[in-house]
Amino acid sequence: MKDRKRGQQKHDESEPSQPFDESLDFEEVVEEGMLLITGIEQDKKEKRRYHLYMNGSDEPLTSVHEDLVISYRLLKGRQIDPGELKQIADKDNDHRAYILGLTYLGARPRTEKEISRYLIRKGMEESAIAKALERLQGERLVDDVSYANQFAAQRMRSQLKGRRLLQQELEHRGISRETAKEASAGLDLDMETETAIRAAKKKWPYIKGEVRDRKRKLMAFLLRRGFPGTVVKQAVKEASRPGSDDE
Repeated sequence: MKDRKRGQQKHDESEPSQPFDESLDFEEVVEEGMLLITGIEQDKKEKRRYHLYMNGSDEPLTSVHEDLVISYRLLKGRQIDPGELKQIADKDNDHRAYILGLTYLGARPRTEKEISRYLIRKGMEESAIAKALERLQGERLVDDVSYANQFAAQRMRSQLKGRRLLQQELEHRGISRETAKEASAGLDLDMETETAIRAAKKKWPYIKGEVRDRKRKLMAFLLRRGFPGTVVKQAVKEASRPGSDDE
């Protein structure tokens, strides 16, 4: 009798643990108020996302990133409290917003406002967007001050624009008025003057009419490009001096 019991005990200890038996009705194994993962399936398009099927349903209840599948051990047969599942879903939203923001940054630097607008279009919740931006800022991947300074200096050289127009463009991209103003005010005056002269000389040969009218039209053109009045006067003088049409 004792040998039989010892044999039975040995047999029981050697049996592998089965978290979920397909032959059982989920209602027989799930604790009250709990959910049971009865299926997990990889998304066909987003290979790093997985659909979770609960309580024998043919439709997935939610989908999560594979990192959360691993960290929370979201495996078939696992029972999960609805409250915990809600927390996981919230973390997944935060993670998804971060990844989307990171991908959006891959093309070129972006402002905080540009990323926020993009994530809104993607259907992200405000709380997830805020957390994603906070993380990206902490990683120095989003920095509106640095962005504004670089944008203003590069656009001045490449597109021959003055500080006033550049400030407007920065504000249009979502940079705060104060930050945009500081970035434009910090531009080198000599570089701006040189840029204005380049723009003036490039435009001057294409302006027709009497010299006085041509100067007036050139001045209006440079002011629309955002250059300050003192810089415009110097640029017009350089562009309109005798022999400039032949350069």
